[in-house]
Amino acid sequence: MTVRLDLAADPIELTAALVDVPSVSGNEAALADAVEAALREQAPHLEVVRNGDAVLARTNLGRPSRIIFAGHLDTVPIVDNVPHRRTGSGEDLVLHGCGTVDMKSGDAVMLHLAATVTDPAYDLTFVFYDCEEVEAVRNGLGRIERELPEWLAADLAIVCEPSSAVVEAGCQGTIRIEVRTAGKRAHTARAWMGSNAIHAANEVLNRLTGYQPRVLEIDGCTYREGLQAVGVSGGVAGNVVPDECVVTINHRFAPDRSPEQAEAHLREVFAGFEVTVVDVSAGALPGLHAPEAKQLLAASGADPVGKLGWTDVARFAALGMPAVNFGPGDPALSHTPEEHVPAPRITHCANVLRRFITG
Repeated sequence: MTVRLDLAADPIELTAALVDVPSVSGNEAALADAVEAALREQAPHLEVVRNGDAVLARTNLGRPSRIIFAGHLDTVPIVDNVPHRRTGSGEDLVLHGCGTVDMKSGDAVMLHLAATVTDPAYDLTFVFYDCEEVEAVRNGLGRIERELPEWLAADLAIVCEPSSAVVEAGCQGTIRIEVRTAGKRAHTARAWMGSNAIHAANEVLNRLTGYQPRVLEIDGCTYREGLQAVGVSGGVAGNVVPDECVVTINHRFAPDRSPEQAEAHLREVFAGFEVTVVDVSAGALPGLHAPEAKQLLAASGADPVGKLGWTDVARFAALGMPAVNFGPGDPALSHTPEEHVPAPRITHCANVLRRFITG
């Protein structure tokens, strides 16, 4: 299927066109082909390269600062919500469909600006990448960092993930641990001869119940931490006292803590138990002190908020640049069959970012 995208079209219509090209993680080729062809044909002022199923484009104007715009092309699996549909009209128009929120409305804004802003106040880099919605080792940004690292150098990164058209600064870190309790197997008819590991996990759950998560402010942004059990496993058979129980716990921590500090904190909370780290990703500080970030906030005309989840802004922060989320969709609707975005939010995001990059 050959798809032609009109990058000069209203970003609302461009969003609809992108949604109508299925691109579930691992199957982004058709959409990447369309994005690459459109940029090469309609944005001759940009240098364009293809990397796997990622498409990158940038200006080379010699401006003193460079801004990266990043957006993933993939979506979660489709649930009878492609092609898109519309409800309402005018200011009440709403687009429904897989990716309207996460994050083809953001991609549409990026593509429209890439093609129509030919004399920006900053040099611009646009990164449309693959496999964000699956395991981190497949994330296209990681591949680009390894193979084309010079394309990820900038003074500010704007990830157009859903943020309800508000600047969400930085992001929380996340760590997942397993807390193990040990016991001794015995026949349940002679339970006093054993020690029940599942019963021993009661103390782990008590500590979780009594835990008071931090709420703190960084650069004017509020971050609410969380510590939650997300899984429990244990048991041998219906007539055996179990000798092991594992409670899986997820901790979302504010970006003032490093992964090492978050791990040390959890080991303190669960002192006396065996703790194993399953996975961990660092957060990203807001970085709103950077001149480019201040100018973005001025263009938005609204106060920033802290990002309560983890996004790829953390990857950019790890490369030494401030990074924010700014996109039209409501993050609460991400990954749901009810994904939808009000058309005015798409227009608002496009207008804010145009004001910002044109100075």
